[in-house]
Amino acid sequence: MIQPRFRSLVRTVLKVVADVVRLTSLAACSHAHLAAENLFLRKQLALYLERQVRPRRADDATRITLVALSRLVAWRHLLTVVKPETLIRWHRKGFRLFWRLKSKPPGRPRVPAELRQLIANMALANHTWGEERIAAELLLKLGIRVSPRTVRQYMQRGGAPRTGVRSQTWSTFVRNHARSVLACDFFATVTATFRVFRVFVVLEVGTRRILHWNVTDHPTAEWSAQQFRMAVSGEQPSRWVIHDRDSIYTEGVDRTIGTLGLTVLKTPVRVPQANAYCERLIGTIRRECLDWVIPITEQHLRRLLHEWVAHYNRGRPHASLGPGIPEPASAPIPEQADRHRLAVGHRILARLILGGLHHEYRLELAA
Repeated sequence: MIQPRFRSLVRTVLKVVADVVRLTSLAACSHAHLAAENLFLRKQLALYLERQVRPRRADDATRITLVALSRLVAWRHLLTVVKPETLIRWHRKGFRLFWRLKSKPPGRPRVPAELRQLIANMALANHTWGEERIAAELLLKLGIRVSPRTVRQYMQRGGAPRTGVRSQTWSTFVRNHARSVLACDFFATVTATFRVFRVFVVLEVGTRRILHWNVTDHPTAEWSAQQFRMAVSGEQPSRWVIHDRDSIYTEGVDRTIGTLGLTVLKTPVRVPQANAYCERLIGTIRRECLDWVIPITEQHLRRLLHEWVAHYNRGRPHASLGPGIPEPASAPIPEQADRHRLAVGHRILARLILGGLHHEYRLELAA
């Protein structure tokens, strides 16, 4: 798609060329013809001025043409639409532009687009790196010599300073300590009789395993504290718990979590992305289970979640694990020599999940 600025430039050039062609054609006319035409146009312009009609603002093509013609005629007594100072300003502006283009030194060649993109990607992927670190990485590892000052020009605005940031970002911290982080949250679901239940889930971020879940129609701080006692047995290497700033997480709940040997990490206000792993889990529960089934009662909701959570932990592949399964029931099947054919002497068995909404497949020796 042609940019608007480029289209405006092309339009201006075409108008200037049209004026040049018109001037060339007028040069072939007789002096009497030109004088009569000039007087005829002046009479019409006088009527235009008498009516006090505001003239249309001159475009770039008109300015260029008037400045060029001013070198051929005595222009001061011919001006009616603009003031002489305006024409002089147009002329000086064009001269400055011409002089800037004429006197601009060649300078150094521009950094290639591939290198500019590489610098931007390195700065985005490594939040603790400053321009000096990126320049050293390019020189020592890739053999590309770029000054830190040049690197700074192509880093994302608001990026790391010269020596890098002093602390890691929230997402980097969670990834680095995923094996020791638990994430929890509530979400609501409605039954066929329009009863609203709150479902509480605790996710082990490192393994993507649903560590604990429960359902209630009236969540309280005491109930929430009890859920953490049930979820944390002390055998897991967990050190942190991420939860939002919901009023249900009172100081008493946080004290209970502290007695279990965990440190509470509260997300910032109105920043659900800080608890992205648990938010993604809740979205998966809705998309793969609750959006397809209408719970009738609390017991029905519990049965649905019990079956789906078992499928999620033991039978559902997770792309973030490689892909892998949080709690695999058996060792993974080795890849076959012919990747498009089943192992010889085996057949496929399918087990229905949630009445056939999902299936789990496994290999079995053929009878």
